[in-house]
Amino acid sequence: MSKRLLAASVAFALAVPVSGMAESSSDEASALDFDFYGSIRMQGEYVDPDDNSVEDDYFGFRDAYSRIGAKASYDTGAVTFFGQVESGLDLANFRVQGPYEQNDTGAHENDQLWDHLRIAKVGISGDFGTLAYGQDWLPYYNAIAYPVDMFSTYYSGFATYTAFRRNNTLAYYSPDWSGLSFSGGYSHEGGNEDSSGDLDDRYQLTASYNLGNTTFSAGVDDMGGSADMSIYGLSLMHTMENVGDGSIYIGAKAERISSDIETDVYGEDGDTAVNLFASYTVGKHTFKGMIADVPKYGENLFHAGYDYQLMEDLKLFAEYYYEEETAAITTRRGGAADTLWAADGGQTVSLGFRYDY
Repeated sequence: MSKRLLAASVAFALAVPVSGMAESSSDEASALDFDFYGSIRMQGEYVDPDDNSVEDDYFGFRDAYSRIGAKASYDTGAVTFFGQVESGLDLANFRVQGPYEQNDTGAHENDQLWDHLRIAKVGISGDFGTLAYGQDWLPYYNAIAYPVDMFSTYYSGFATYTAFRRNNTLAYYSPDWSGLSFSGGYSHEGGNEDSSGDLDDRYQLTASYNLGNTTFSAGVDDMGGSADMSIYGLSLMHTMENVGDGSIYIGAKAERISSDIETDVYGEDGDTAVNLFASYTVGKHTFKGMIADVPKYGENLFHAGYDYQLMEDLKLFAEYYYEEETAAITTRRGGAADTLWAADGGQTVSLGFRYDY
């Protein structure tokens, strides 16, 4: 589906209930839910690459994934139809784009991500579960990587092998059957390039089991391609309430690559990424920490942070991030295309705010 066709589909999903609302009964009108939303996220930072011959240390400002969007749903009583459009806002560069992607990654060049858009989907949900099509967060990310993607700065989320979002994706999420649930995804040409340069389709499957405050998940992300690459993952989410005056959250994941690559490069068969995240929330204060080992993409990582919920919609944050080899560190206000791969990693200190509306 092209970007224009998908946008038209979303617009139709949003507009049809609105156009019919004037002639509907109050009960029918109340079945419609429409919401504009946004989030402004900015940080000031000090970045110190290990190899200053590649890039000097610097102070600067960076967007931390600001966005604006609209959601609509219409409940028929039997099923609910929904649509969502969300765009990135790179406020540090005054552009409509994601601060990392900046409309300039390999996924954009291969038309696996649409410029400017983070989410653009339509779907239906009911007793059978939820089915959605478009560009959205992928099922494998939601089950395996999300449990440790809990920081507030630009540097959150890098310690994983998987992709976050892909377009032309059909995703299904099952109901919860006594704690057990499943999800699956198919992304047309969302995988890796094969030997002829064509893109393979991408397939994902996950299973989760919830026991009160604990959730275990397992998943596979099959990207195909000339190296026949797949990622197998396990994750844990656990919350301990009433610890002192607050609560503790623990997230963990392990991912292992299966591929035909036998040389010491990214994607090598058998490479395993492991993460352990923990946070303690008491009142308006949240303290966070994560250690991780992600071979060929950061290697040994350490991330620590502090959030202060100043008001219901306004959060202040401070974080320290260290990577042994380069994964996230880039030029001032740069993104993926400006990553300082030759800088041998480095460290960052960030102070910022997040305002949701």
